[in-house]
Amino acid sequence: MGHMNIFFTFQKQKLASNDLAIKKNYQEAINYYRADTGIAFGLAQVYDELKQPDSAIYYARKSISQDGALTYPEGRLRAITQLAGLYQSQNLKDSTIKYLNLALDLREKMFNREKTREAQSLLFNERLHQQDLSIREQKEQNRIEFYTLFAIILVSLIIVFIQWRNNKHKQKAKAKIERAYADLKSTQAQLIQSEKMASLGELTAGIAHEIQNPLNFVNNFSEVNKELIDELQTGLKTGNLEEAVAISNDIKDNEEKISHHGKRADAIVKGMLQHSRTSSGQKEATDINALADEYLRLSYHGLRAKDKSFNAEIKTDFDNTIGKINIVPQDIGRVLLNLYNNAFYAVTEKTKQQSESFQPTVSVTTKKINNKVEIRVADNGNGIPQKVLDKIFQPFFTTKPTGQGTGLGLSLAYDIVKAHGGEIKVDTREGEGSEFVILLPLKAVYK
Repeated sequence: MGHMNIFFTFQKQKLASNDLAIKKNYQEAINYYRADTGIAFGLAQVYDELKQPDSAIYYARKSISQDGALTYPEGRLRAITQLAGLYQSQNLKDSTIKYLNLALDLREKMFNREKTREAQSLLFNERLHQQDLSIREQKEQNRIEFYTLFAIILVSLIIVFIQWRNNKHKQKAKAKIERAYADLKSTQAQLIQSEKMASLGELTAGIAHEIQNPLNFVNNFSEVNKELIDELQTGLKTGNLEEAVAISNDIKDNEEKISHHGKRADAIVKGMLQHSRTSSGQKEATDINALADEYLRLSYHGLRAKDKSFNAEIKTDFDNTIGKINIVPQDIGRVLLNLYNNAFYAVTEKTKQQSESFQPTVSVTTKKINNKVEIRVADNGNGIPQKVLDKIFQPFFTTKPTGQGTGLGLSLAYDIVKAHGGEIKVDTREGEGSEFVILLPLKAVYK
């Protein structure tokens, strides 16, 4: 509004100056303009009419200076245009070009400002329109949300009712599942026990064979001692003390042998009883080499008892630096027995397919590696097919014909080794053989 007041004042003063100029009263026009020091543009025009370019230029420059009266864009544009014309009349090209450029810049700004005002007006109207649409949309959205909320509540009530009804059925189904699961666990325990007893049955003949040897030694040495005692008494009666001492030494040696083989028979029976009983989980300091050798011979003689024609080479390489490790001997013995039985079964099957030149071989090695004990059971049988290799430790999986295996042996072995904090793995070459590797910590922790 300030710019418009100045503009109208300027227009009124311009009319007055023109009237005076028409009457050629230039001095009066000058005095009129000088009465208002802010109207330098009018003085520039008067001095231009008087052909006084220096004064005209002075007042024209003053009109567009910081303290000039022409601060509104239209007046400044007229003054700058006039100044460019005055410089042009004086042939001052640089100044003429400078103010022509200023005039062009100001004209462009005035044009852009006008466009900006128009755009702002359009934007304002558009915003009003958008606000109106937003209000309508909000009302529509509120209406939709109300009906949606109502529908959700209704559906939720229906779902709650359905769930309440289904929960009754689920509770009944859950009770049935729990009973079925309990029956399954009971059946599984029975199958595991059956597996143990089946393996025990297979060992019976082998155990009898193993026990027979030490019993034969005990009986034989007992008979010899009877004869030696008779000779000792005779020597004592005849006074042959030197002979009596020699005979007594023989009797002592024989008694040591009787004791050794008696303990051997006792260990076999104890192992058989341990294998048949349910594990108590009690750890004992155990000679792993003796345990591995014990169950190896039991497994071999058990197979020999079933098939007199079978024969296999047994190779052992035990690390005597291992000493005793803290394990559950009954459980680890069951693991070894299962691996031995599988190894002998593998070489037996390959023997049936190969010529007489094939030599079935089962190897057992133990080795101390840092803080672990490694047990390897290898055979030169047919190996395990790669397609079933990932399944061999799964319960009830077996590659044996129906009726010859329950598929629980390796599964139990896996669980037992893991419970001792160890690991079990297999390396197999189809057609060449398999090797099972057990790693047990020296200080096994039974879980």
